[in-house]
Formats: sequence, C-alpha cells, structure tokens
Amino acid sequence: METYFSLKPLLTVLVSLLATVLIVIPNQRPNVRESWTIMAAVAMFALVVSMLPSVLQGKFPEITLFAISPGISLALRVDYLGIIFGLSASLLWILTSFFSIGYVRGVSEHKQTRYFASFAICLSATMGIAFAANLLTLVIFYEILTIATYPLVLHRETPEAIFGGRKYLVYLLTGGVFLLFALALTYQISGSVDFRAGGILSAQVGKNSVIMLFILFLLSFGVKSAIMPLHSWLPTAMVAPTPVSALLHAVAVVKAGVFGFARAIGFIIGPALLHTSGASGFLAGLTAATILLASLIALRQDNLKARLAYSTVGHLSYIVLGLVLLSPSAWIGGLLHIVNHAMTKITLFFCAGAIYVKTHCENVSELNGIGRQMPITMGAFALASLGLAGVPPLNGFISKWYLVQGTLDVGQVVLAATLLLSGLLNAGYLFAIVVRAFFFRSDKFTKFGEASPLMVIPLVLTAIFSLLMGLFPTQFPNLYQLASRVASSVLSRGGL
Repeated sequence: METYFSLKPLLTVLVSLLATVLIVIPNQRPNVRESWTIMAAVAMFALVVSMLPSVLQGKFPEITLFAISPGISLALRVDYLGIIFGLSASLLWILTSFFSIGYVRGVSEHKQTRYFASFAICLSATMGIAFAANLLTLVIFYEILTIATYPLVLHRETPEAIFGGRKYLVYLLTGGVFLLFALALTYQISGSVDFRAGGILSAQVGKNSVIMLFILFLLSFGVKSAIMPLHSWLPTAMVAPTPVSALLHAVAVVKAGVFGFARAIGFIIGPALLHTSGASGFLAGLTAATILLASLIALRQDNLKARLAYSTVGHLSYIVLGLVLLSPSAWIGGLLHIVNHAMTKITLFFCAGAIYVKTHCENVSELNGIGRQMPITMGAFALASLGLAGVPPLNGFISKWYLVQGTLDVGQVVLAATLLLSGLLNAGYLFAIVVRAFFFRSDKFTKFGEASPLMVIPLVLTAIFSLLMGLFPTQFPNLYQLASRVASSVLSRGGL
C-alpha cells in the first residue's frame, strides 16, 4: 500500500460546501436551490467513485492541508475503510436529495433554504470523517457534523422539536468533549494521532492507559452509536422531518459513530491491546445487551419512526459487536453491515415519509390495509424488512452471516444465539407492519394513491439495491473486497 498526492479528497469535502453557498443565495427560485443540491450530490459521488480504482490497487489518495506540530496535522487520506463509508454516504445522499425535494414540497415545509443548506454541510462533514487521515481531522469534522445537524433536528420549531434538538445537542457535544480528551491522551502516550492499520499504541503502553483511552472513546463514539444507556437522544430526535431521520440513521450521524469505533479499535488502540486489556469483552457484552433490549423496546412502539429508531439502536450495536470480536469474519460482517443497514433502513424511513406525506399517518396501528392504497411503497417496505431481519437473498443476510460466523470463530456461542434471537425480534417488529398493510382490512385505505415519484423512485431504488447487494455481494460495488482488506490489515498488523 502506498499514498500519493491528490486534490480529490479535498474536493469531495468542498463540493457540498460550495453548494451550501449557492443554496443560500437570497431570492432564488426553489428549482434553482434544489438543482444545486442535486448537482453537488452527483459531483460528490462521482469524485468518490473516481478514487475507487486506485484504492483497490492499494494506492491511497492523500492531501495534507497543514501541519500543526510533529505528529499532528490536518490531512485527508482515502483508504479501504474510508471509501466504504464514503461510497455509502455519497450514493445515499443523491437519493435522499430527490426524496427531500418530494417531501418538502408534499408537506409545504417551511425554511427550505436552511433545510437544504444544513443537509449540504452535513454531507461535507461526513466526507471529512470518512477520509480523515488522523484523529485530529476526524474530531474536527465530527463536531461540525453535530452542529450542522442541530438545525435539522429542530427544523419544525415545535416545543417537541426544540426539546429534541436541545437533547440531541447536549448528548452529542458532551460526547465531543470526551473525544477531545481521547485525542489529547492518544498524543500523550503515542506521540502521534495518525491512523495506522493495527493501531499506533506501543505494546509497552500500560493497561490503565489503554483502559482510560477506551473509556473516552466509548463515551464519545458510543453516544453517536447509540449504545445503551447513551441512546435516548436518538428516539427523541425523531421529531425531525423524515428525510432528516433518514440522514441520522442511514447516511451520516450514527454511522459516523460506528465508523469512529472502527478507527479507534483498528487504527488507534489496536486489536491486541484491546483484547489483553479486557475492554473488548466488556464492549461485546454491552452491545449484545443493547441489541436485545432495543429490539424488545421496538416491539412495543406504536409510532412508526420510533419503532425504526429503536431498530437502529440495535443494529448499530451489531456493527460494534463485529468490531470488538476481533475475528476476520466478524470485522467483514460489521463493515458490510454499515452499508447494508444503511440501504435497508433508509428504505424504511423513505417509506415512512411517503406514508406521512400521502396519508398523515404516523402510527403502526393506523396502517391497516394501507398496502392496497400504496402497494409500491409497502412492497419496498416489505423487501427492506426482509433484509433487515437477515432473510436471504437480501443484503442483511450477508452481513449477519459473517457476524454469526465471527462469533463462532472466537467460541462465543452465546453471542451467536443473541444475533439469531435478535433476527427473530427484527422480524417480529417489522413483519407486523407488513401484515397489517396487506392482510388487515380497513375502510380508510380503499383508493390507490402513491406519493410523488420524487419520493417513490428513491425508495424503490434503495429496495432494489438491497436485493442486488444480497444477490451479488462480491461485485456490488467491491464492498466485500474492501471489507476483507480492512479486516486483514487491521488484525494481521494488530497482533491477531
């Protein structure tokens, strides 16, 4: 593996910032503002895809913006792990942009300029996180992402939205403070904050220092990853418009949390030190408990978005569990689940948004017979539900297969049973909605009527992508190859 100078990582971050400036130009027509959003999304995805061939060849594009001191710089580098996150976020932003246009038009959303501008800043920060070459760069973009999403969470400006926004900000900024301490401690004990596969800490670092650093990462990345009991901000933030919920759950915020764990475990602390300190076992137990508890709570939620929110809480812990099991199969499963969960969960939130715009129904108990009125939307919902529950041949089956294999590789039969049981719970809280939609009768939904094509086409595409990623897991688009290279480099160089 080698690095080479390239402006592309920087341009990927800057393209949506430029779009933000163009979006907020006063007195422009909505069509112009929305066009800038779409063009920026397409340009960002094109830039990420253009870097994929060189990354697959082991050549990483890199740019150093400026050096602060020896071992500390503001720099971007596109490696195997970063491009997995970058591909997922940039592709889904295109679809979310189209969906958002249909949504804000359908409900006549206010302050649409602020809405689209905040969206653009969020995606710029997400690309910065994905392509950060070191912990300092990641911290900066991590905090920008928190601040940029705050206006989106309280967008409706109702008392509930204001409360949800404040809670969101308090939780995530508090986590950011712990991340700053983690940055300082990392530099103190290693003399560097650059990411390196296998970790940058010396084998001679004391156990107490490793545990302290782990706790700081847990209290920072654990918030965005919604690990219980640090999760309560996420269901509260569902007061935001549905496209924002999709952004929170699939594209940016929570995925930044689990991505941060991947960097901390595989590129800062290192697998060997994490294992010998006992921290990996503790986090495995915490994530397993989160998986089961979140699934059980989801079963009790009547509000559709709240049910999907608790589903996200559980599935984020699938990813973190895969990372702390420290086996190749578990790492592959966890990294694949970053993308697979994003694709299926954004489909479900798109469907929830289409239902709301068309019918103003928000509760599961109100959806009896809606499949007769919105068969395309609910068909996509059913397909994504199968994927999230891990039913073949959908994409969720692939990542869950590797995760279960990873638990067996390290002799953790109890964790394997946890994953299998949670799959049944996933089916329980999602298929109940599908059954209501297609097999319960109601006089409320008798006339066919889908939402705008701007909303229906994105949700159909994400559902189809979920199927294709399950049918062709090694080709669509090289995700398995990228995940396996990350797992190999981290674990082999990390002493495992």
